Amino acid sequence: MKLDILVFGAHPDDVELGCGGTILKEVSLGKKVGIIDLTQGELGTRGSGELRIIEANNAAKIMGVAVRENLGFADGFFTNDKEHQLAVIKTIRKYQPDIVLCNAEDDRHIDHGKGSQLVSDACFLSGLVKIKTSLGDEEQEKWRPQQVYHYIQWKNSTPHFVVDVTGFIPAKTAAVLAYSSQFYDPKSTEPETPITSKNFIDSIKYRAKDLGRLIGVEHAEGFTSERYVAVENLSKLI
Repeated sequence: MKLDILVFGAHPDDVELGCGGTILKEVSLGKKVGIIDLTQGELGTRGSGELRIIEANNAAKIMGVAVRENLGFADGFFTNDKEHQLAVIKTIRKYQPDIVLCNAEDDRHIDHGKGSQLVSDACFLSGLVKIKTSLGDEEQEKWRPQQVYHYIQWKNSTPHFVVDVTGFIPAKTAAVLAYSSQFYDPKSTEPETPITSKNFIDSIKYRAKDLGRLIGVEHAEGFTSERYVAVENLSKLI
């Protein structure tokens, strides 16, 4: 299955929080979008890895993505080495995306920065013909995405560009709240974490509103790029 966009997250819920609105918008425009979770998020204070898989699949249905896979890397302990790079390369070659979205380049959780660099490196290596990988009994062809962009997570990084996601925040919020074990629940007796407060859930909307305000729309999501972002001509800018 060839995808237009492949979105990577170090943990289930990373992509919903970072770029859920953009995913929803692209799907609504007829784009084929897939999600690859690197880990099950099994070190999360609340819930379990098994529960996160169920929640991730529920969120995927809300967003309407074509496919969602989990690579089963060790939460907190995966590294950017040959073994992990090859696993990511196989998924890139399997789905041949034109665009890859992945974790923030620098963030509070150590897995976000690690996942970001791992995926970015794998996107480059995936285009090298002498790196051999196979899917089943078939050797895979080389494939390098045209663009790699990083969504914004905990830290308020300055975006290089923003996407108008007006109209998609309610569905994005629903996809985030599909992870019911992870976020605000006044009835929960489990330990509190930085992401279990009501303020954190509210931040989904107020961050999107603030980015939207800066470009004159209702809501927006921001991204950073390792390369210059080119436009065909000035009339393409809003």
